[in-house]
Amino acid sequence: MTGKGTNFLEDTSGMVQARDAFQAKGHYEPLALALSQLINSHHHGSSLDVLDAGAGTGYYLARILEHSPADERDALALDISRFAMRRAAKVPSTLAVVWDVWRKLPTADRSRDVVLNCFAPHNPAEFQRVLRPGGICIVVTGEPEHLNEVIEPLGMLSVAPGKQAALIEKFDAEGFRHLESTKLSYRMNLNTDDLFQLAFMGPSGHHLSPELLHQQAFELGDQAVTASFGVHAFVTQG
Repeated sequence: MTGKGTNFLEDTSGMVQARDAFQAKGHYEPLALALSQLINSHHHGSSLDVLDAGAGTGYYLARILEHSPADERDALALDISRFAMRRAAKVPSTLAVVWDVWRKLPTADRSRDVVLNCFAPHNPAEFQRVLRPGGICIVVTGEPEHLNEVIEPLGMLSVAPGKQAALIEKFDAEGFRHLESTKLSYRMNLNTDDLFQLAFMGPSGHHLSPELLHQQAFELGDQAVTASFGVHAFVTQG
């Protein structure tokens, strides 16, 4: 998915396969657990309605629904990639729709308890519209040191610094209250297959050659790599 005013590129079948394989190994499980805990600490209703804007394969959404104590769970997963949505559609209690989050979101006003926005474009005006009063929006971004050991040798895109202040200002302008921002960092021990999947599953996958990337990962060898995420929580007013 891409920003407003640009030509979007959907994640390809190969990129989605790489993401699914990487996530299946549990490398990002600490993040999934942190998201589940944050939502459960804020939302205590008997039902949980989630909108995942930029859901990818539905990996984080599946963990959130699985760990929720709510009796009834309902989720809407949106992503521009049809290949990703085919996988997200397999998440229980989830409707997966191919959709650009810059458009009006296909759900009613005040219909959702949680909006999840992981590594995807932000549309705070629409997030505000679809959230119930007191609902929570969780935005996950990469920190500047995220994957810094392998970004250059694998030809990946780096994370620009200074995004947190701009993010908070952007959501504040749409009537959100900034609840908290936390940083989650840990080390991942990755083999050469993991390194290939890591590089190919992200935005860099649109311009990287799989054959060359396999060779670069092989030459690089097993690596200890930093995972570093910013988890930002906003609540609706009223």
